Amino acid sequence: MRVVIAGQGRVGLPLAVRAAEVGHQVVGYDVDERRIERLAAGEPYVGDIPAERLRPLLENGTYLPSAEPGDVAGFDIAVITVPTPLRDGVPDLSPIEASARLLSRHLRPGATVVLESTTYPGTTEELLAPVLEEGSGLTAGRDFHLGYSPERIDPGNPTWRLENTPKVVSGIDPAALAAVEGFYGRLVERTVPVSSCKEAELTKLLENTFRHVNTALVNELAMFAHDLGIDVWEAIDAASTKPFDYLRFTPGPGVGGHCLPLDPSSLPWRVERALGRSFRFVELANDVNSHMPDYVVRRLAAALSDRQRPVNGSRVLLLGLAYEKDTGDARETPAARVAELLTRMGAEVRAADPHVVVGVHVPEPVVPGRPAAEQDRHDDPFAAVRRVEATPEELAAADAVVLLADHDDFDHESVTTHARYVLDCRRRLSGATVEVL
Repeated sequence: MRVVIAGQGRVGLPLAVRAAEVGHQVVGYDVDERRIERLAAGEPYVGDIPAERLRPLLENGTYLPSAEPGDVAGFDIAVITVPTPLRDGVPDLSPIEASARLLSRHLRPGATVVLESTTYPGTTEELLAPVLEEGSGLTAGRDFHLGYSPERIDPGNPTWRLENTPKVVSGIDPAALAAVEGFYGRLVERTVPVSSCKEAELTKLLENTFRHVNTALVNELAMFAHDLGIDVWEAIDAASTKPFDYLRFTPGPGVGGHCLPLDPSSLPWRVERALGRSFRFVELANDVNSHMPDYVVRRLAAALSDRQRPVNGSRVLLLGLAYEKDTGDARETPAARVAELLTRMGAEVRAADPHVVVGVHVPEPVVPGRPAAEQDRHDDPFAAVRRVEATPEELAAADAVVLLADHDDFDHESVTTHARYVLDCRRRLSGATVEVL
């Protein structure tokens, strides 16, 4: 079949590559021309997709990365994997609408459209279907199939990949469900059908909210335990030996990516809008997790003060700009807030991250003379941070080192050997100079 994957980020690219590998003719569409140029050159920017998987698909023509709207024509299956950010607490579904308008111009009878973007229950039927119908003149359920399948990509996870992670699938009617399940059934080992798109949409929000709330729990415990003189990490290790009714979650400098800082908030918005009630668990989790970078900076300031050093004028080296280890994903990363606060306080902030590349994983810095709109698009949250390598010289020159993402590529022994003081937010290091969050 001819397959279009709208959005070539951490969700869309693995899906496009897998679909091409099983024999489909795949167009990977994205509005970011720089991203498409890199893909066309065989340079993937998603760590889960090495160049060795991408380049053969480019060479045999089964995968075409494109920013040309006309290339989506003639599709049998189209999957929307675009982001759904929050704007002032309100889900911004304009990327979904834009993708739907484009696809609607090429929608044919018998084709299938699937939404994978995380969103509130009801989006597929109440927003996506009308846009597709208006632009195509066709009717969902009668002329074309429509469904929802939540993404379950975990960047950097070597065990659970797209192929072996169970895939939840749904459709607006039995025929649509059959079409959606038939497509994904060739890509993954197991599909999990549910009765409607709303249940599938809620499934994704339940998964993300579960992580969000439990992460907030251990983050708040970490703060209280430190003030009480208790080792929260030892308690977590002990609790993790229980073989039932417990799942291990660990503290950190904050949450990042799309799944935790943004996605769970669309459910409280939907509940408030539809029912006039608040979803207090998510609101509390948002409050705790969003303030973890502030807590990290307070802990660092206290540690420097104990060493007769003010933050103002101190040299601080941040290790890891990604929100998750061994990935280049810097979306909504807590490192940005940590760097911002330290810079405001007068620190000389430097950062090392072998995975996060400027212009690929974070936007390019503002360039004088560019139009204002283009400058906004390319604004770099780390523009005031000097990018360096974590060499022994850099480690030794820093008044403090903060481990934010514990990439395996870092030489952890070198960090403990050369750094004068380390605030370890991931409990990866040990030694006389290391303080754990």
